[in-house]
Amino acid sequence: MKNTLLWLLMLALTSCMGVPDNVKTIESFDANQYLGTWYEIARLDHSFERNLEKVTASYSLRDDGGIKVINRGFNTKTNQWKVAEGKAYFVDAPNADKTHSGKLKVSFFGPFYGAYNIIELDKPYYNYVMICGPDKSYLWILSRTPQLSYPIKQQLVAKAKALGFATDQLLYVQQSSEVINYEAGRHVR
Repeated sequence: MKNTLLWLLMLALTSCMGVPDNVKTIESFDANQYLGTWYEIARLDHSFERNLEKVTASYSLRDDGGIKVINRGFNTKTNQWKVAEGKAYFVDAPNADKTHSGKLKVSFFGPFYGAYNIIELDKPYYNYVMICGPDKSYLWILSRTPQLSYPIKQQLVAKAKALGFATDQLLYVQQSSEVINYEAGRHVR
């Protein structure tokens, strides 16, 4: 019985570290260039981010070689800021050029880690990124600025949809109280 419980626990922990079917992480990125603040543009809904606006993720180096993660968002129901501090580590060994694959593990809850899979990154500028978890119920689009241009946002959403994510359920995060109405250009049909 004890061995069965241990096996089930190990299975549950490792299932949180995978990459969804037919999804690939990027092959290389420079962690130092990735550091700093990112603004959440869109996400699939989960209880740990419910009712949050003005969501940011800030990354910095840790002394142990990992990455410190600070997620911050304003809860519109409680009118309070919610902050979560975590840590992330690279899953794969570094590439020959010292870059890393886009497969990381992140923890906000002690020894329990979840998948942080970078599946799209604006290289070489690092202006936007698309991240997923171990399955297709987790998806985030982040940007270096509080707003992302419509064509880029639509390109990322189209890629996510083609990969099988439920893009019709994406929540678009309000980053400020100012409402900006963009006029669609000729490229929009």
